This record gives sequence, C-alpha cells and structure tokens, in this order.
Amino acid sequence: MNDVIGGTVGGRVLREDAWGKVLGQAAFPADVRREGQIYAVAVRSPHAHARIRGLRLDEARKAEGVVAVLTSADVPHNGHGVLYRDQPVLVADHVRMAGDPVVLVGAETPAQARAAAGRVEVDYEVLPGLFDPEEAMKEEAPALHPEIHGGSNIVYHLPVYKGDTAKGWAEAEVTVERDYQTQMLDHAFLQPEAVLAYVDERGHLVVEVATQYAHYDRGEIAHALGLKFNQVRVRTRSVGGAFGGREDISLQIMAALMAWHTQRPVKMENTREESFYSHSKRHPMRMHYKTGATRAGKLTVMEARIVGDAGAYASWSPNILRKAAIHATGPYEIPHVRVDAYAVLTNNPYTGAMRGFGAAQPVLAYESQMDLLARELGLSPWEVRLRNIYRAGSETATGQVLSGSVGMEECLKAVKSYLGEVSGR
Repeated sequence: MNDVIGGTVGGRVLREDAWGKVLGQAAFPADVRREGQIYAVAVRSPHAHARIRGLRLDEARKAEGVVAVLTSADVPHNGHGVLYRDQPVLVADHVRMAGDPVVLVGAETPAQARAAAGRVEVDYEVLPGLFDPEEAMKEEAPALHPEIHGGSNIVYHLPVYKGDTAKGWAEAEVTVERDYQTQMLDHAFLQPEAVLAYVDERGHLVVEVATQYAHYDRGEIAHALGLKFNQVRVRTRSVGGAFGGREDISLQIMAALMAWHTQRPVKMENTREESFYSHSKRHPMRMHYKTGATRAGKLTVMEARIVGDAGAYASWSPNILRKAAIHATGPYEIPHVRVDAYAVLTNNPYTGAMRGFGAAQPVLAYESQMDLLARELGLSPWEVRLRNIYRAGSETATGQVLSGSVGMEECLKAVKSYLGEVSGR
C-alpha cells in the first residue's frame, strides 16, 4: 500500500484519456457517424406552463427529406427520471417548463430536420406559472404533478433535529439571524448534448452518448421503449465536460425512439441554446439562518430553513436537499440544531446534480454566520472557527461521532500560518 501511495501522491500520473484529447483522436458523440443515418430535432415548448390543445403535423410530414414525425402517442411508456419517472419523453398534454419536448422530427439532413420542425404547429393554452418556490409550497398552489407527487409541490422534506433548541437559545448570549440566497447555474460544459442511436445486426438498440450514468440510461431507454434490458446497449463516448449535468436523460430516449421507429441510425445534437433550455441546473436555494453563541465564542444553537427550487421535475432534488440539510451546520460542533430542508416543484427549469451535490449552497450561509458572530463577539474570524470546528470525537447534527480523519483544525492553522507568512505578519 505504501508503495502505491508513494507512487501516486506527489507523483505524475498519466491520464488514460490525455493523448487522445490532446491529439484530437478522442471520439465525442458529435464525431461519430453511421452509414445511412438520419437526423432528429425536437420541437420544444416556448412556454413554461401550458396545456396542449392540438398538434398540426401535416406540413412537417410533407416537408422535404422527412422520414418520420413522432409524438407522445409513439412512446410506449412516456416517462423517465432518476428517482421518479415524472418527466415525459415527449409531452402529451401538460407542458411544465420552457424547453419541454413536444414533437420529434426525423429527416435526411440536419437542415431538413430543422426546417420541418419549423412547420410543426402546436396549439398551446398558456397557464399561469409557478416560479417562486415559497409560493409553490402553499396549500392553495396548484399541484404540478398530482398524479405522481400528490397534491403538494413539496417533493421532499428532511428535518434534522438535535438536542433542545429552546435550551440552546437560553444559553446564547449573542444571536445572528439572516437570509441568504444562491442562484440557478448552468453547467455550460464545452460539448453540448449529442447522441447516435441505431439498431445493430442482432436487432439490439445501441445508443452512443456522453453520459455519467450509462446503466441508468440503459434502463430508462428500455423502459420507455418497452424493450428488455438486454436489448439495449449504451456506449459511453468521450465526455466533453459534465459536472453532474449528464446524469439525467437528455437526447438518449428520443434518438433511440426515432431509431427504433425508422430502423435507421439517428443522430441528434443540441445547439447551445437547446442545451441551456433542456438540461438540469444547479439548485437555487433560499436559506434562513439563526445562530446563537456564548460571549466566549462557543456555538450553542442553530436553526435553519432551506428551500431548494426543484424546477419542473424531481431529478435528484431529494438527494440534493438531503445533502443540504446534513451539511447545514458546516464543519462546526453545535449542541442544539433544528434544520428543515425542502425540495419544491416549480415551472422553472428542472434542477439536478452539479458539483457539490447540495453541500455547496449552505456554505454561503453558515460561513457568513460565523463571520457575523465573530464581529459581534469582537473575535477574529479565525478564532471563532477554531473554538467550534470539528475535532476527533465531535458529534455532527445527525448524531455521527467523528472518530478519525478529522484534520480541519490542522488545516485551518496551516492556512493561517501560510497567509501570515505571505502577508509578512
């Protein structure tokens, strides 16, 4: 083991995919071709919330080069999702976010596919949208997914309670209370989504895509198309950036549907604009924090309410808000804690996995609280943290006792020492 560590830590390790990318030999999904392939384009809703009253497809079907025009009626099982199958492959009647795919057009060339897609006419009844998660939580708010998530837009709630907060507030001599908010972020990976789907010589469906989650893709493709799991193969091509943004289905099922329907290879590529509209984002969170401490600088209590905007579909929201709740206290030992974290459905773009997976957003709140407490107490930001940071034997808000590998005190002191040396103080 020591030899392995000695050869890795502090050493130069060659990335397996380095030369292929440096020399331009790596094959990304947009690079792969197959003889006889056609091109598919999704017609997406420009509205965030609407009912579909009708489709007019005749002009699109008559357009030059068109091979097939597909709707929700052509999808055997019209739903997918990592935790809940609440996201349609093609919308049947209820649009829940701008960018929802409604019709799929396949043609001989990309230009022909996009021209035909422009001839599709969708009759929308535009509905009032729910864009504020706080409003969407109210009992009188219309439920966006009553058939899956019940009568509430709260798709997940995790309480994390420890100790006795009444006792903690009685012991607190200084209190800081603030609201914090983080914004929605796009992953903006270099390679927009692309996929090639075809039926191989065995009659099996093959989907070549850049994905973080090939086995999940395989299961969702098989389910949507009514195929057996072993009839579907997903090949992961070079991934041009992901950061969590390729954990959800994007074009995989639509391309597979068109390939299975036409029995021809199908290529799909998102433009950057289509990518922005259609894939998941980082959860914006609203966080209300109230923190108490003694005059000696010891934390006694913390209460937090965290509301995460799940957008139109659940995706990974329960897991993201679970992480936010568990990490809400930061690396600080607090004897009395009350945290409530919620994931709430809205008509905003749906949110999912992104680096940090829900642990990144609460940092703004709990570290700001520590700085404000330091100011109130007349202590340095370093000192207030050193008096409360996790050490071996500390107990987290969820009751976990940290028995080892707790290097935060050593790290904080090393950073302080380094900064002192750099600044000459």
